[in-house]
Amino acid sequence: MRFKGKVAVVTGGTTGIGRETAVLFGEEGAKVVISGRREEQGKEAVALVREAGGEAMYVQSDVTKAADARKLIEAALEAFGTIDILFNNAGITIVKPVHEYTEEEYDTIMDTNLKGVFLCSKYAIPAMIEKGGGVIVNTASIWSHTAYPEWAVYCASKGGVLMLTRAMAVDLAPYNIRVNCVCPGAIATEMAIKAIDESPDPAKTRQIYEDIHPMRRMGDPREIGKAVLFLASEDAGWITGTDLSVDGGRKARDRSVHDTV
Repeated sequence: MRFKGKVAVVTGGTTGIGRETAVLFGEEGAKVVISGRREEQGKEAVALVREAGGEAMYVQSDVTKAADARKLIEAALEAFGTIDILFNNAGITIVKPVHEYTEEEYDTIMDTNLKGVFLCSKYAIPAMIEKGGGVIVNTASIWSHTAYPEWAVYCASKGGVLMLTRAMAVDLAPYNIRVNCVCPGAIATEMAIKAIDESPDPAKTRQIYEDIHPMRRMGDPREIGKAVLFLASEDAGWITGTDLSVDGGRKARDRSVHDTV
């Protein structure tokens, strides 16, 4: 019950890493505000948090829009009076060679993965300053550090999340606000499974996703959630501006995907 009485806002909380992290916060006593664009899945996530013993509410919002990001934070403050933790997790990808991306596709990825982190943080930070501190955890990626074929714009967006995390940590340290990010490897989320299934050879692609990690498997969303909870907890009280790789050893090896096939 590390988070009993704490309020955590989770963007991209309706599926995958966000949903599992929201449930984990609920298991440890938090009041959880779940954000996402799909209302039905949002309600399902709220039910899972409540089953785990936490309080929860859903706010339909699109983190790429300033008005929606502001609405999310205001709804959390109205419901629970404060915000202790912001988990900026909303993210998407489109898989194709870099020269085939349209401008619209580029903007969609960058706005969701990077601008969304900025906007939600922008509106949550004043409330954290007012209460004397808080924690922000962002979802970056192992691809913040290294490239992956046909994921160029995603890599660029997550590299931006990594540097935004570091810069925010420096800006906000005087206000007792810690800012860190997790860098997952390939995780068996809906987004990753969709990319695998839409590839020319799904079986081969899945094998590649598994083999690029020394532990020879994809990660589980709940494993990322546990790392997020550590960074959000007092156990990480003197950690800020860092990136925590949760990647089955992928970054340690730092080899091209092509070395495994």
